[in-house]
Amino acid sequence: MAASCSLVCCEEESDSDKAVIVRFSNGNVKNADKLDFTMYKNTDESNPRKKSRRIMAVESGRMSYVGNNFGSGSLKCNNLCRYYVGVLNRETMQMEVHAAQLFNMQPVIPGEAMEEPKAQDTTLTYKDKVDSLIEAFGTNKQKRALSSRRLNQVCSDTLHQAVTKAANTVINQKGLEALQEEVAETEAQGDLSLYLPPCNATADRPENVYLFDDLLSPVELGALEEAGSKMAALTSEEIQKMRDDGGSLCVAKHLENLPTVGEARDGGSRLAFYLSMLLKLAQQKSVRSKFGQVEGCPRIVQTKLIKTFTVETFNNGRVENIVSSSMRAKLAAYSLALLLHMTHMTGDLTLLHRDLRITEARMTEVAKSMGLTLSKLPRGKADKAEPQDTNRHASLVLPLVKYDPFIERRKRKKMH
Repeated sequence: MAASCSLVCCEEESDSDKAVIVRFSNGNVKNADKLDFTMYKNTDESNPRKKSRRIMAVESGRMSYVGNNFGSGSLKCNNLCRYYVGVLNRETMQMEVHAAQLFNMQPVIPGEAMEEPKAQDTTLTYKDKVDSLIEAFGTNKQKRALSSRRLNQVCSDTLHQAVTKAANTVINQKGLEALQEEVAETEAQGDLSLYLPPCNATADRPENVYLFDDLLSPVELGALEEAGSKMAALTSEEIQKMRDDGGSLCVAKHLENLPTVGEARDGGSRLAFYLSMLLKLAQQKSVRSKFGQVEGCPRIVQTKLIKTFTVETFNNGRVENIVSSSMRAKLAAYSLALLLHMTHMTGDLTLLHRDLRITEARMTEVAKSMGLTLSKLPRGKADKAEPQDTNRHASLVLPLVKYDPFIERRKRKKMH
């Protein structure tokens, strides 16, 4: 009858106390007593990754073996499984169970250099790596597409040299100053198409040059009924406060001159509210989805403002709507066109550029690009009994005025 024994679990052991089981990849061990075993451990005990690293060296009369529990030559089973060794005490018939780790011993041939792992080429881009995978493991269709794409690629150095040569030829023929003037004129014409409202230069009436429906559709105007009624109900103290706060001088001036009753007052108050939204939008840098909700702006008008006068940009992992410099110029043009319809085709450029927070020169440039007639009452020509109006005004008079484009010539900075 086979003898029975009992198992005794030892206390939790550290890495240095674990039993070692070695496996030789080459040869069979006939006499283990003639082998010299040496264990090496990493000296960096503070590093949690390195403190458990061990190297086992075995010396025999004819061959040396080395094994480790880390790196490419280690056994992966040490990370996936836990191994135990039972030691039987024949006197007490108790078997003590100890934790163990396995080492795969490989022979070390003197004079043969160990292969170092090839360092990964860090200069390759993600696209180059994908192309390499397609070359090695891709389907025939993928390989044909890769070959076609490489055939269609133009060497960047050759293209750069060709462009540089062509640019130098054009500069030598026309001259640098003439090219700068052409570029400035082209940019000026390109800017006009960005912010000007639709213009009918052949209209027979001033009201039809910049149509009101292009600025505000009938549906949008109808949606402003409630917001316009609140604007019309403002008291003189509230209008004065609006003027003192700044940013709505044109709106305050228009509200002071509203008719007392009738459809003209209702329509004028709606336009005043929409103009206030344009001015407020021009004063923003980034616009959120809740813009205008505090003022009671209808959803359809809010969507129109964000879609027409902002640009989308990607910042900090999300899409934002910002008011760029070109959109600010577009707001200035649309605000001026709306102000012309509100004030009998004459607008106060001085108040408007203050509300938009742009320079007077920029406001004048917008008015000129719209073909408006500029006027400013000289000092001393008005009646002394009345306060003089020194603001610059713009009027829409047919035919539209065509101004010569102003080309700024910047002086080159001297190199010291």
